[in-house]
Amino acid sequence: MFITRLISGMIVLAIAVAAMLMGGNILFAFVVLISLIGMTELYRASGIEKEGLGIAGYAGALIYEVFLWLGAANGGIMAVAVGTLLIMAVYVFTFPKYKADQIFCAISGIVYVTVLMSFIYQVRILGDGLYIIPLIFICAWGNDTCAYCVGMLIGRHKMSPKLSPKKSVEGFIGGIAGAVILGCIYGAVFGNHLASLSLPVRDCGIIAGVGALIAVVGDLAASAIKRDKGIKDYGRLIPGHGGILDRFDSILFTAPVVYILAVFLGA
Repeated sequence: MFITRLISGMIVLAIAVAAMLMGGNILFAFVVLISLIGMTELYRASGIEKEGLGIAGYAGALIYEVFLWLGAANGGIMAVAVGTLLIMAVYVFTFPKYKADQIFCAISGIVYVTVLMSFIYQVRILGDGLYIIPLIFICAWGNDTCAYCVGMLIGRHKMSPKLSPKKSVEGFIGGIAGAVILGCIYGAVFGNHLASLSLPVRDCGIIAGVGALIAVVGDLAASAIKRDKGIKDYGRLIPGHGGILDRFDSILFTAPVVYILAVFLGA
């Protein structure tokens, strides 16, 4: 099981790194693909992945992606609005086929998955995007790895027993501290390529620390949805890991945080 998890994780990481390095349309297509798969996984949990409600959600997501690709400044807001209107129209004209929780799941598929995931691409197209985008994964997976190691060594106090019984307070603190250290090291090594950041070591440390904190929220949010829906994993696409949302749950939260902080600190 460990070997399977390790190999599949390395393959996913290799594909993600390759897409980030190439950027442009390749990265955009990668983000669109994993977003649609993630939406399908979320919709499947509510039983709407092949229903009219799900189709309306996919349509709203694709409209958003088109506006993003075209670089339309206000396109994202309009796309989310159009997607919401389509979903509500399906809800009204097929009433009482769908339940209220399915409606909100359909809408959140656009915002929670597509919009948040799109910040991977939006970070990449920043001026120093090629060197800022790794911070997304340092925040998420670096934090996760450090938290796991610290938790295994000295973890004693449960952080969220109902949502994630294996997470400890010690691991939580260790994960954030580890991410900050990794961020500072990254800033020291690649600081010459981060011209938009006035103090790369400090700024990368701040981005990594805040991003790691938010990554925990993203991880627990995904776990909460699974607990609520009574499922173990969102899918089986990635052996040993589950689905896209199981592997990218924290990325959904770290990507927009890295984008916001990179723009703010580089202002």
